[in-house]
Amino acid sequence: MSGAGETLGAGEGDALYERLRAYAGRPAAHSARGRDPVNEPMIRHWCEALGHPVPPDGSAPATMLQVWTMAGLAGPGGPGGGRSGPYGELLGALDGAGYTSVVATDCEQEYVRSLHPGDEITFDAVIESVSPRKTTKLGTGYFVTTRMDVRVGTELAGTHRFRILKYRPEKLTSAVPGPAADKPRRPRPVVNRDNAGFWEGVARHQLLFQRCTECATPRFPWLPGCNACGCAGWRAVAACGSGTVYSYVVMHHPPFPAFDPPYAVALVELAEGVRVVSNVIGVRHDEVRIGMPVELEFLRVDDDLELPVFRGGV
Repeated sequence: MSGAGETLGAGEGDALYERLRAYAGRPAAHSARGRDPVNEPMIRHWCEALGHPVPPDGSAPATMLQVWTMAGLAGPGGPGGGRSGPYGELLGALDGAGYTSVVATDCEQEYVRSLHPGDEITFDAVIESVSPRKTTKLGTGYFVTTRMDVRVGTELAGTHRFRILKYRPEKLTSAVPGPAADKPRRPRPVVNRDNAGFWEGVARHQLLFQRCTECATPRFPWLPGCNACGCAGWRAVAACGSGTVYSYVVMHHPPFPAFDPPYAVALVELAEGVRVVSNVIGVRHDEVRIGMPVELEFLRVDDDLELPVFRGGV
């Protein structure tokens, strides 16, 4: 999404952008400490959740880099949060200007050394850039990029660059007159070169996952390379549609335009072994259970959007 949209011309946003870009180079965290040392239980839980084998040497998978910096329920002001004033001020300025919605758009990570149980990490973060105002399918807003350097002692372990879009939602409405016209449409999925094949399958009422041509490992969501062997070769495979609820949450808050809480969001394990996040329909949100059998369906949301969902109670 970081390349979506185009820069708007001179106008009411110019003065705001001058204020926002002054935050570039200011700290978002300074000498902050991870809440916990790198530890075996967290490594095990993370690997189980993602279906990733625990590395033979017991080290943390490289892609766990950000895990050790997260503040958890303590929040930015609690232990391990480490957020300094400028980042909060920047987001507050955007909120005050009406750019109150946020979505993470992408991240980049560089790995320098492995993290092992017992390592205690510290991190510094900087507001790297604030983009000019952009227009995207979600709405108009600003991309904010932060860069975090993660260390063990004085040794750099890795770098995490994270980008969000702070935006003012586009007020899209249904063409149907009456009360339904006041309800916003659901956000559009971001289609790129890595996942376009998946959405082409949805248009044909197929839920496609990838299978590595080298080691035959299935994977979802779609990725440019195999996370088991690193091979770039793959073929698309259509799921049979049968699955079970592996885990789920019931969304109550915060409310979001076009969604009516409470509703269940499930991690569905397909018969082929991959897991997909989607909605469960056909049963009440409080009737969804781990292990519940579900079947794939395709839900027509509006004239332009159809989504794969799973029907419970089958």
